[in-house]
Amino acid sequence: MSFSIALSGIAAVTSGLDVISNNIANAGTLGYKSGRANYSSVYAGGEAVGAELGSITQSITDGGNTTATGGAMDVALSGRGFFTSKDSAGQTVFTRVGMFTVDKTGYVLDANGRRAQGYAATNGGALGAIGDILVPNGQIAAAATTKVSYVGNMSSDWTAPAVTPFDPTDSLSFNGSNVTLVHDSLGAQHTLTQYFVKGTGSTVNVHYTLDGAVVGGTQTLSFGTVGELLTPAAPVALTLGTPTGAQPLAVTVDYAGCSRSAGDATTTKNEADGYASGTLVGTSIDAKGQVIAKYSNGKSQTVATLAIATLPNEQALTAVGDTSWVANDATGAPLYFAAGQGMAGTLSTGRVEASNVDMTSELVSLMSSQRNYQANSKVLSAENEMMQALMQAL
Repeated sequence: MSFSIALSGIAAVTSGLDVISNNIANAGTLGYKSGRANYSSVYAGGEAVGAELGSITQSITDGGNTTATGGAMDVALSGRGFFTSKDSAGQTVFTRVGMFTVDKTGYVLDANGRRAQGYAATNGGALGAIGDILVPNGQIAAAATTKVSYVGNMSSDWTAPAVTPFDPTDSLSFNGSNVTLVHDSLGAQHTLTQYFVKGTGSTVNVHYTLDGAVVGGTQTLSFGTVGELLTPAAPVALTLGTPTGAQPLAVTVDYAGCSRSAGDATTTKNEADGYASGTLVGTSIDAKGQVIAKYSNGKSQTVATLAIATLPNEQALTAVGDTSWVANDATGAPLYFAAGQGMAGTLSTGRVEASNVDMTSELVSLMSSQRNYQANSKVLSAENEMMQALMQAL
């Protein structure tokens, strides 16, 4: 009996060594979760008959250290949850490795080439349906300028121009000017110039040109006794004409915040919406898990938000290789959240999660297994010697 018990001990230790060896081999594997061998005794008919490897526990909830990569599509998950992907067979797979790329057709893929899953972007900003993340790889259409915001100080030291009437080609007929770049419906760029002319009392008259041609008439800005803008109280509507081949260009100019004080004339804000068409130049993932497409015209748009899965019993996940797991009956149904919401952990950009293997602990376990193996071998040796002595006695 002792012979078979010792053999079962050696078999159990050998199985445990497989677990330790696998942990050590994957010490450098991103997102790897170490396993622990759990031994149990074996009884038959009320008598002990040996030992066996009862189970292997995964350290799913123990996070590994994060390593900086600087990659725009790399994110590390801190806390609960898994990144979600679908393989070529349509099976949902979970992983902690947040290294993503975009293939030639625009699909976002995980580190193993599976399609990452995320919430589609919606016009209202809410999370849409979960599915494959697809980055549009065409051009983003141009948008015509509709709003111009200008804030500046019209110096109260200005005197009326020496030359009248206003002439955009004669700098002596105005006190100051400002150029704003605007776009038409085709994305073509134009220069909207505002010319500021000292008026009567505490007023300043504004004249406009588009690409050098006078447009839009004249707007009078009036100021109070402490230099505050009194009128216009609302943005000024301007009709700027119809650029060749484009739609009529009409904008509103908002002067809220302008002032009339002594000293130099200054400009503190000069902004316009609208932009030219642009092509996709890159993608990135932010700390909210949003996949952002960037275009050559300087614009960007959110394409989707990574779906982070949590499960009621994550310890029961089935490992399937490639540092990935799949759900089963014991795990319960997955619940999905955006990063930082619900039960999902938070993200760190430009980083990836390393293995959570503790090499010191593994080496200690390795030495302990070696002693257990030697002890069981001693039992076998002693049993063998006893059997030889018995045979000789006979």
